[in-house]
Amino acid sequence: MEKSKKLLGEERRNQIIQWLRSENKPLTGTELSNRTHVSRQVIVQDISILKAKNEPILATSQGYIYQQPYTWPRFTKIVACYHTPEQTMDELNLLVDHGVTIKDVIIEHPIYGEITASLQISNRQEVKAFCDKIAHTNATLLSLLTDGVHLHTLEAQTEADIERATIALSEHGFILNENS
Repeated sequence: MEKSKKLLGEERRNQIIQWLRSENKPLTGTELSNRTHVSRQVIVQDISILKAKNEPILATSQGYIYQQPYTWPRFTKIVACYHTPEQTMDELNLLVDHGVTIKDVIIEHPIYGEITASLQISNRQEVKAFCDKIAHTNATLLSLLTDGVHLHTLEAQTEADIERATIALSEHGFILNENS
């Protein structure tokens, strides 16, 4: 892990972009604050400034990532899902086991309208980290606000991967259908 002296303003934000671009894993706000010797709140503000400058930074449950352009075609599909909180890990593992990235979770809230949270989960290790973080922080799954109903944007290298994942969700009773 690269350490640096305390960086100021634009210099710090440029360094954050460099780190995010060069990492192949998310970097947490805490890790970035340790590297730059500023508070986590300063990092949150820096990320907001960078996003306002159209830097493609995503805040995920694992940390910040810089969205690199894809070198291959990607296919996406939004699926409507339903399950209990206890089935969350099963649902996510089932998807990543089919080569699918779970880009986000979306709910339709009665007051706020559509709420979307970036997930960017692509493998079982990331599923476990997400579920562990939910348990450790006592955070509430967004789907609890809608009695288990939620959408996921799925992404994969082929349409066939997404179709197989969708079929597997249906076979396990995780797809919301007209009879639900």
